[in-house]
Amino acid sequence: MKRLQRFERVVVFDGSRLAIYRNEAQPPALDLKLESHKSQNNPPTRQQGTSPPPRTNDSLGRRSAMESPNYHQIAEDRFAREIAVDLASDLDNGVFGHVVIVAPPAALAVFRKSASEGLRKAIVLEINKDLTKHPPKEIAGIVAKALDEAPG
Repeated sequence: MKRLQRFERVVVFDGSRLAIYRNEAQPPALDLKLESHKSQNNPPTRQQGTSPPPRTNDSLGRRSAMESPNYHQIAEDRFAREIAVDLASDLDNGVFGHVVIVAPPAALAVFRKSASEGLRKAIVLEINKDLTKHPPKEIAGIVAKALDEAPG
């Protein structure tokens, strides 16, 4: 069974919303208080890209269209990378020592690739769910259950 110490962090995010909670309770209890939050305006790709798809020429001179970039996904990936960089900076500055990460699969994958070695070591647990619209008390219950079920 893992524990989250007092004043450690629970970071909940998806491709456009972030909430960082601080645990105010002594282990094994969790009492999450919102420390900071952030969101980005990320409209669908159809509203962001108005240009026709890019074109390419092959070796025989034939032109063909390439797949249009998914601007919405690009923005979501950039948001997850920024979260990893910001958390690594906070960790290096001693703002927290350990953290629980809660994010949906796609955002979690991008976050993992961008996380520094130090940040990866500070992660107590990763929860593969989108809880950005859930209240802190419900998030605390889900995190507590996951911590209880986690090995070692």
